[in-house]
Amino acid sequence: MNFEELTQLIKERRTTYAYDFSEQKVSKETIEAVVTNGLWAPTHKLTQPWRFVVLEGQHQQDLGQYMADYYRKLYTEEEFSNERYETTKSYAENATLLALVFQPSKRAQLPEWEEIAAISCAIQNMWLSCTAMNLGCYWDTAEATMEYGKCIQLEEGEKFLGIFFMGHLKEDIELGNRRRKPLSKKLSWQNL
Repeated sequence: MNFEELTQLIKERRTTYAYDFSEQKVSKETIEAVVTNGLWAPTHKLTQPWRFVVLEGQHQQDLGQYMADYYRKLYTEEEFSNERYETTKSYAENATLLALVFQPSKRAQLPEWEEIAAISCAIQNMWLSCTAMNLGCYWDTAEATMEYGKCIQLEEGEKFLGIFFMGHLKEDIELGNRRRKPLSKKLSWQNL
């Protein structure tokens, strides 16, 4: 892969929500390949402060129902309509769900922000991998998802950091046009 191809892949990466996932299941081999690429993210002192849990079985239905009920309590019926409630109940049914778990190193005492930055790099590797395979995905840290995460079995000291949703895209979805602020707004030079 050359620089231009890498640049194009980075620019094609986008958030694709589970509503746009088809019924086609993501294979175990694909999940393992995506997570393997995540494992190659940079980590200070090679702590690799992560683990991933594939949530199977009833989780897709339970998460959708949990989200619907959570937002029903939080918002009025005008803000969260009955139609939206019903749609949300089935939201995660076509998604492959990977719980993201922060697993702090016991041998290297590093600042938590460095370890979470490493996990973010792992997620970016996974996101780019999904993009390369034409899979939809996103990292969900919404309130309802974080509350649902309390059902994930954690070891002492671990923290739940959300769910990485993955899925095959429906054939007829329109992918939105993404924009970024110009480089001139985000890069400056300082000379002493």
